[in-house]
Amino acid sequence: MSADKNEEVKAASKPRGVWWHRGRRMATGANMAVSILLAALVLFLVNRMAWHYNQRWDVSWDNYYSLSDKTAGLISSLEDDVEVTALFQKSHPLYNDVFRLLREYEYADGRVNVSPKLKIEVIDTDRDLGKAREKAVKYDVHKPNVVIFDVNGRTKYVEAKDLSDYKYDLKGGAPVKTRISFKGEQAFSSAILSVAQATRPSVYFLRGHGERNIADYGSQSGFSRIATLMRRDNMDVKSLVLSDATGVPADCNLLVVAGADRKVSDAEIDMISKYLGQNGRVLFLLDPAVETGLEGLLEKWGVKLAEDVVVGPSVSGRDLIINEYGEHPAVKRLAGLAAMFFMPRSVEAVEGSSADAVTASDKPRVSVLAYTSEGWAEMNLNENPARFHEGIDRKGPVSVAVAVEKGAIGGIDVEIKPTRIVVIGDSYFVSNGTLEKAVGGNVDFLLSTVSWLLERESLMAISAKSPYELSLDMNSDQLRWMTLSIIGILPGFMAFLGFIVWLRRRS
Repeated sequence: MSADKNEEVKAASKPRGVWWHRGRRMATGANMAVSILLAALVLFLVNRMAWHYNQRWDVSWDNYYSLSDKTAGLISSLEDDVEVTALFQKSHPLYNDVFRLLREYEYADGRVNVSPKLKIEVIDTDRDLGKAREKAVKYDVHKPNVVIFDVNGRTKYVEAKDLSDYKYDLKGGAPVKTRISFKGEQAFSSAILSVAQATRPSVYFLRGHGERNIADYGSQSGFSRIATLMRRDNMDVKSLVLSDATGVPADCNLLVVAGADRKVSDAEIDMISKYLGQNGRVLFLLDPAVETGLEGLLEKWGVKLAEDVVVGPSVSGRDLIINEYGEHPAVKRLAGLAAMFFMPRSVEAVEGSSADAVTASDKPRVSVLAYTSEGWAEMNLNENPARFHEGIDRKGPVSVAVAVEKGAIGGIDVEIKPTRIVVIGDSYFVSNGTLEKAVGGNVDFLLSTVSWLLERESLMAISAKSPYELSLDMNSDQLRWMTLSIIGILPGFMAFLGFIVWLRRRS
């Protein structure tokens, strides 16, 4: 090896100076700092682009949370801000569905509106007690698990029970409740559309004949609670004394005659008849053993009020459990719900005026809304306890509520506002005392009929979503082997592999 080469090797083998190492560390640090800054810059740019050109994908089963085009169009057409307040317990089974669906509404609002119109707030009533109490006082809410929609004081309340459909099966002798659909988008979009409309339907309750009073807070005869529920449903609820008026007010969208116990004068009946002749809407809640003078008017519209009491499945002997409903839009969503009436009278179609027999638009079409097939119409109102007498009483099925429509022709698309009437043979079933007991589907039944009368039964026709359930069916032997594999075989195999690795390292 040459002398020059030896010198180079010796020079390379000498330890390098302190300054050389410091310089190398500084260069490495600078390189690292520049790399971090570049990475931060790239991350910032990516986030800025994502903010301005964001896009989300629904990877849930069957696009469970994706909003329909109808909802997107509704959100883009909003002119006023909509305050959405969800007062929900985080432990509620529907909390996650409600939370994620409202986030989709918020995202859709940000995409189509320059200035967001939906002011959404989800409050856990079990943790955020102060804010939950503040909202509960503002909106007069006494129970959690409700979503409130508010536009300039026009409100709509959607409760948890309105968000899903359920089926009931008997397993092992006990009823099992299974959720079969989620109707969140339909309920929320309908609520937004309802409160976004500047005009609210006016509902007048007739007074002056012993009717139930919407300003009465008593438990027996008061109707204040149902009036509150109707106001929450974005209706303008008022009282009306026809004897002081020249007719039904022009702004009346629905007239309610609830529990009259005295005769209505001929002049007032003429006013109601004239209102119906002008495509009016009337809800009659007429108790048994009371002659109101309205019987003749209703008979002209194809409805017969009998002097009887309907008896059937009961809890106390004075009530009637109804869980059978007709094929009618007003009650189509009540399947599986039971309503409790209190000694109702039968309300049926006059012979020859049924919906099947009458198809002409100038004749009223009468449809059964609720009935009992297990009970009967008791003609002796003083018999207690009631007993069926062959040849005197009438066997079921006996209806206790009917709907009447005149003016609209099925299958023909014409802009004719039909006259609509609903007659229910009981007024006590939605009194304050009954609603305080939270009896069955009483409120659902009444509000569903009111929605049909006002043509609000489906403001947004959006299909419900079916929840995806992954079930694993195994017999007892398969379940035993699976349990053994999870808690015995798999851990044991991993321990054996670890032991083999330990032995190899020792050797």
